[in-house]
Amino acid sequence: MAAPATLTTSDRLLESIFGFPEFRPGQLEVIEALLDGRSALAVFPTGGGKSLCYQLPALQLEGLTLVVSPLIALMKDQIDFLRSKGVAAERLDSTLSAEEARDIAARMTSGEIKLLYVAPERFNNERFLAQLKRVSISLMAIDEAHCISEWGHNFRPDYLKLAQIAGDLEAERVLALTATATPKVVESIRAAFGIAEADAVVTGFYRPNLTLLTTPVTAAERDAALLERLKTRPAGPTIVYVTLQKTAENVASSLSENGLPARAYHAGMDPEVRAEVQDWWMAGHDRVVVATIAFGMGIDKASVRYVYHYNLPKSLESYSQEIGRAGRDGLPSVVELLACRDDLPPLENFAYGDTPTRESLKSLLRELLTSGETIVVDQYDLSNRHDLRPLVLKTALTYLELLGALKQGTPVYTGYEFKPLVPVPEIYNAFPGEPGVLVRQLFEKSKHGRIWNSLNPEEMARKLGQERKRIVRALEVMSEKALVELRSSDVRTPYTLLEQPLTPVKILDELVHRFETREAQEIGRLRQVLELVEQDGCQVAALTGHFGEMRAEPCGHCTYCLSREQQVLPNSYEPEVECTWGNVVGLVERIPEERRSARFLARLLCGLGSPAMTRAKLTKDPMFGSLERVPFAKVLAWCEQGMSAK
Repeated sequence: MAAPATLTTSDRLLESIFGFPEFRPGQLEVIEALLDGRSALAVFPTGGGKSLCYQLPALQLEGLTLVVSPLIALMKDQIDFLRSKGVAAERLDSTLSAEEARDIAARMTSGEIKLLYVAPERFNNERFLAQLKRVSISLMAIDEAHCISEWGHNFRPDYLKLAQIAGDLEAERVLALTATATPKVVESIRAAFGIAEADAVVTGFYRPNLTLLTTPVTAAERDAALLERLKTRPAGPTIVYVTLQKTAENVASSLSENGLPARAYHAGMDPEVRAEVQDWWMAGHDRVVVATIAFGMGIDKASVRYVYHYNLPKSLESYSQEIGRAGRDGLPSVVELLACRDDLPPLENFAYGDTPTRESLKSLLRELLTSGETIVVDQYDLSNRHDLRPLVLKTALTYLELLGALKQGTPVYTGYEFKPLVPVPEIYNAFPGEPGVLVRQLFEKSKHGRIWNSLNPEEMARKLGQERKRIVRALEVMSEKALVELRSSDVRTPYTLLEQPLTPVKILDELVHRFETREAQEIGRLRQVLELVEQDGCQVAALTGHFGEMRAEPCGHCTYCLSREQQVLPNSYEPEVECTWGNVVGLVERIPEERRSARFLARLLCGLGSPAMTRAKLTKDPMFGSLERVPFAKVLAWCEQGMSAK
């Protein structure tokens, strides 16, 4: 019989397994709540020890601890550490072979695995959900929990379903974790998971060992300023954050040519190259990585001495998280933002690019509301037909659920393929009686390829007079017994049309309003970064105040406190729309009529692609992206004027 989960046991495990003599601020309160059977929220700064809050209880609680994180590929170090201490920890992601995934599923079902790391998208997999329902989940830990809030800086539709999933799986307790949450986002997370106010532990955002510098620069001055800092300050592990992949390549190349050990890192590189760059940087004490925000999450290097922002961060939340990677060992470190107004247009374009046209939302709504009580959708197909990028479509469907218009069911696969791993008669012999009849029928009535058999479970269920779930379960059991290799494809998501609380026109208006509000919020977050640079007072106090932590005294180690002067950003060069309506008339005529709008044209001119643009080959037109340096709002106003006058 397992020992009861107690704080005494926690103290012993803290040192024997994790090697820490004492808990960090907030950890004990969170762990105590979990061991008492309550759900909790941990808002700790980057490097504040969030992972220990679920790893340690996982060793004391019966059952599985399920860790949900968008950064599974970056959790390798964590998992390797746990394994080195004899803890059965695994991750399920797309990099695993079928055999590896099957082995993990079997060990999970048998209770052998203590911690399993998965991405939120994994819950769209009906086979995985079915496996989880046969497992006792003692703790569901949700990393980057701010993604659940539509008021947060990084709302992800897949996160919004996690509270419901936790209930469906009968998880005994939930731990939500984040490094960045404003008071409003904290309330959203607490409400979603039923976390008591007393069990929401916010340890604070103030970092006394960080010198926070903000330096206004023009685009022409920036390279020289960065090089001067790196050349004159004592060497130390350094991260330089940039917005675009090509900027990472260019800046790293420039620094390297000037004798600095610098390399680029971004999501467009091959995984093997990214891993090699990360290992190179981790192994050195004076190396510089020039990276997009793809770098830094899940990396355990406490001795980062410098974090530079070559480009503006997209929000104070992102900025706080990124500078939090410096000085996690408690030693003095410098974070410096080279603030340039010229960064605004490309950053604003990310926000504008995620706002669909009214026409796209209208056509989507028309299909969903007129397709009967239940509709099973292929999101990839829906995305293409209604000119909505996949993430934008997911957000639209999520908004429709929030409005009470639709209810999503569990995504299902319409295609299954299986190939024997042992002689077929041996498979038949493994299933005596009635189950064996079903297994034989699946082999006999599926489509036979040279290696793989394939079937659609709905069609097979009708053909055999069986329930769909029985067909799928039979395939899963054969896979679990290592008799066949199983793979699934063609995911479809079922939605039920609910009794409409609003008219279709009102729903459309509300959808448009939500996207426009979100766009305004994203633009507003960028402005808050500029306001921090030009803050007439302690900048650290302003930054912590954004997260609800009020400081009575100036910090003494930000640019304002050190200089006692308010900074002023140089005005950026805002190019005019350097083309006439005559230049784009032909382009407008090539836009599919159902997509023809001022916003569609503005997005095209600013280089913000979409499925319809790709299909119509408009992304290959010389005008595509020709105005990418012009503020989107200015291009949109110009397009609206031109289209209303024609």
